[in-house]
Amino acid sequence: MNVIRAVGRLWLVPVTLVAWEVATRAAEQPFFPPPSATLARMGEMWLSGPPAHLLLTQQAMDDFGPSLARLFAGWTLAAVLGVAAGIAIGCSPRLSGYLDPLIHLGRAVPPPLLVPFFLALLKLSTPAQLTTIVFGIIWPILINTIDGTRTVDRQHLETARIFGFSTAQRLTRVIVPAAMPKIFAGLRLALSLALILLIIAEILAGSGGLGYRLLTAQRSYLYTDMWGCLVVLGLLGYLLNSAFLLLERRVLAWHRNARQTT
Repeated sequence: MNVIRAVGRLWLVPVTLVAWEVATRAAEQPFFPPPSATLARMGEMWLSGPPAHLLLTQQAMDDFGPSLARLFAGWTLAAVLGVAAGIAIGCSPRLSGYLDPLIHLGRAVPPPLLVPFFLALLKLSTPAQLTTIVFGIIWPILINTIDGTRTVDRQHLETARIFGFSTAQRLTRVIVPAAMPKIFAGLRLALSLALILLIIAEILAGSGGLGYRLLTAQRSYLYTDMWGCLVVLGLLGYLLNSAFLLLERRVLAWHRNARQTT
């Protein structure tokens, strides 16, 4: 039933593709190629390789490999730093009072504007790109973790104190589990922002990856290549979000069950 329901929700996709095809062919504008031409070009660029490589071409390896590596490296680093710092700040009112103004100041700075500064400071493109991603996406993780840590039920903390839990036990058995829904909300938002910042960083400071491929296609007036990159980015964002939602449902299944029983 779930499969049938999921397929039923996708009816808009073929309708949109047909409308897009008809509209672009009627307009006859080189800037807006029909989806059939875009899909054909995508297959030629990325899916015309040998079967031993799962049909992936060398260009696919050059485009997707560096981008995915930077995306997950930046997101993982931001997750570790944001969750650790968020728990520490959320558990310490004094530390929170010192750092809250700096947090709100930092998250108001647009990360793309700092790419030239990171390039001048770090010299190499990949460290500058990773720094841009981490700086741009750490804020939702940090703020959601702080909020989740601060809103832990005081009765749970008092119960843990009465039972003689150590600080580490209160942290791992009470505070972190209670804050997990907020933490996952921040991680999910950060993942979508990471993809956007990845492309911006690769356009401004890249020498490879999907962002650089998009920039090269735009400068060379290769509109089917450009639209192919845009379609791939949209699909990649959808797949990453769907995979993270699946992971979140599995990890937080206990939380939903607890809410249903209360």
